[in-house]
This record gives sequence, structure tokens and C-alpha cells, in this order.
Amino acid sequence: MLWLRSDAGILFSVLITGVLTDAIKDAVGRPRPNFFWRCFPDGIAVYDNITTAVICHGDASVIKEGHKSFPSGHSSWSFAGLGFLSWYLAGKITVFDRRGHVAKLCAVILPLLVAALIAISRVDDYWHHWQDVFAGGILGMVVASVCYLQFFPPPSDDKGFWPHAHFRDISEREEESRRRRTTEMSNSGSTAVVPRQGETGANTSRTLEAMESGT
Repeated sequence: MLWLRSDAGILFSVLITGVLTDAIKDAVGRPRPNFFWRCFPDGIAVYDNITTAVICHGDASVIKEGHKSFPSGHSSWSFAGLGFLSWYLAGKITVFDRRGHVAKLCAVILPLLVAALIAISRVDDYWHHWQDVFAGGILGMVVASVCYLQFFPPPSDDKGFWPHAHFRDISEREEESRRRRTTEMSNSGSTAVVPRQGETGANTSRTLEAMESGT
């Protein structure tokens, strides 16, 4: 069940990040760095003769995609998935146990480094501004952190290895066992044999008669 929790966490992290990223892209509409070539594929700027406004004569879908620079989707998705993986590894290998294991820290940083390289490549490919990938990385990391903490305790916690559901299951089993013991004790107490009052009086009379007769 542990791997199901981790898979669900990564899935939620990426899906939520994707929805937020697309919503912000459509709302902001920032042009990409290569927007000029989207607007003028032949490299020749065309202006209206009356209003002198720029006339884009590129493909409409390409121009529309050129207004989705902020934030970077690749950056946000990378940090959402790999950021969650980094948190997951930190909890599983107890990187915050204060024992100075540098190798553990490297294992946690590696997914973040891969996500950073993916984000940098978007700037290098001239598809995003640096502000786009920076904001996308923060968005993805924040969503990954929130989703991780919904399924697991903080990695620095003593119980950071197991998901929250594991401890809830243990508590429920302990509570069920406690109720079962209480029920068994109450049932055993109610079924104890209690002598009737008449039988007690008869036994007492026979004892007194035996004492008087000297037997």
C-alpha cells in the first residue's frame, strides 16, 4: 500500500500543477521570446497602412501558443513530479536524522537538479523567459510539498517513513482490540455464578446444626 500512496501523491501533484499552470498561462498571456518569428514566419514585419498596427500573418494556432510563456509548463511539471520524489526519498532514507550522511543528501538533491536542468533548457531553447521558469519551478515545488504532506508526515519527523494512513490503521486496530477486550471482560463478569439467597440460608443452617451436634 505504500507505493500506492506515493503514486497517488505524484499523480495529484502533477495534475494540480498542470491545471494551475494552464489557467495562469491563459490569464497572463505573456509572449514567448520567439514570438516575433511566430507572428512573422518570413521575418518581414507587416504594418497596417492606416493605423500602423502590426499585422501578424503567421499561423493562428502558432500565434496563440506564443502567448503562453508564463509560467513554464515544463518547469512546473518537472518540479511537481521530481519535487515530490525528492520529498519521498528524504522521508524514506531519513536524510534529516542529523547523522551527516552526505550520500543521502545527494540522493535527495538529484531529482531537483534534473528538474532545474529541464527548466534551464526551456530558456536555452528560447521558449521561455527566465522569470517563466523561475515561477514555474516555485509553483511546482509548492504543489508537490502540499501534496506530499497530505499523504506523509514531514521527512524530519520521527514517523516520516510511513504515510498517515499507516498510523491511522494502527490506531484503529488498537482501538478495536481495546473494545474487544472490554467486551470480553464485561461478558465474563456477567456470566459468573452467584448463589441464590435461599441456597445461602440453607447452607448456613446446616453448618450451624453440624456445629451444635459436634460433628
